[in-house]
Amino acid sequence: QVQLVESGGGLVQAGGSLRLSCAASGRTFSSYAMGWFRQAPGKEREFVAAISWSGGNTYYADSVKGRFTISRDNAKSTVYLQMNSLKPEDTAVYYCARRPHSNIATTIYEYNSWGQGTQVTVSS
Repeated sequence: QVQLVESGGGLVQAGGSLRLSCAASGRTFSSYAMGWFRQAPGKEREFVAAISWSGGNTYYADSVKGRFTISRDNAKSTVYLQMNSLKPEDTAVYYCARRPHSNIATTIYEYNSWGQGTQVTVSS
């Protein structure tokens, strides 16, 4: 079973930037698509971004398109989420997840391994 560990969250002012990292255990990281999701208090977990096994395909939620960038380093078994121009509505716990397929997907049901989450708080 793969283990995913997120890091990089914190408190930032509106307009600022953060880079989240998700380190994965296991030797098959490069075979699978990865995704980032977030969950704000009182709300359902929602899709943020996804990346295919090779990094050649990416997909973003409309709410973050143009501000967030997902990337991966298969040699380091790590996926990243660069978040720029942050807004208070980006405040949430951010989770990385692994999909047991090489192509990307946008629903939580298509991912079977999850990290513990990292808190991102954007102040106005």
